[in-house]
Amino acid sequence: MGSFDWTELNPIEVFGVITGIIYVFLEIRQNIWLWPVGIATSAVYVYVFFNSKFYADMSLQVYYLVVSCAGWYWWVKGTGLKTHGSDRREEDAIVEGDGVLRVTRLKLRTGIFLSAIFVALYLLMWLVLSKLTDSPVPEWDSLITSLSVIATWMLARKIFEHWYLWVVVNLISAIIFSTRELYPTVILYLVYLTMSFAGLRAWRKSLSI
Repeated sequence: MGSFDWTELNPIEVFGVITGIIYVFLEIRQNIWLWPVGIATSAVYVYVFFNSKFYADMSLQVYYLVVSCAGWYWWVKGTGLKTHGSDRREEDAIVEGDGVLRVTRLKLRTGIFLSAIFVALYLLMWLVLSKLTDSPVPEWDSLITSLSVIATWMLARKIFEHWYLWVVVNLISAIIFSTRELYPTVILYLVYLTMSFAGLRAWRKSLSI
């Protein structure tokens, strides 16, 4: 079957690919519209991953929907803390004088906390997927999902290091989804991988501003 015919038979997945690319472009630009676009993308991939039996990834998209709402609020309102000169508090989520969240580095305490959550999520998902579902790759599905949960929360708080997690997630995802013949999605994740490196460069500049 030619690629043109295959694409015509999968309009929902193709739509998800398009909105997904737009989402990452807006993420690199730190544009607030990434969140509503992300909501649309996640809704599409709930359907795609359910049909492909990637149950952990399907659940991840539901998580994305929730975090997208929170991230939208945080990016607009910052942490909710007021900052006045020398009284500004130093934490992972730092706000400008107008209350808008800005890019920061990951603090050690937060990194340890997120690492513990990652390990717990990974083990729990692996157990559930291997014992209770017919997922073809429970270990990889669990890894992708657990890392993505952490990376998405870090994005919502504008923590720079979340881009490193996306590099790992996007590379593994492209390989795994190719085994399920989700070719538009494979292309999407390869684009994501390339854009992750662009995001690293762009957000690193924000750290020095």
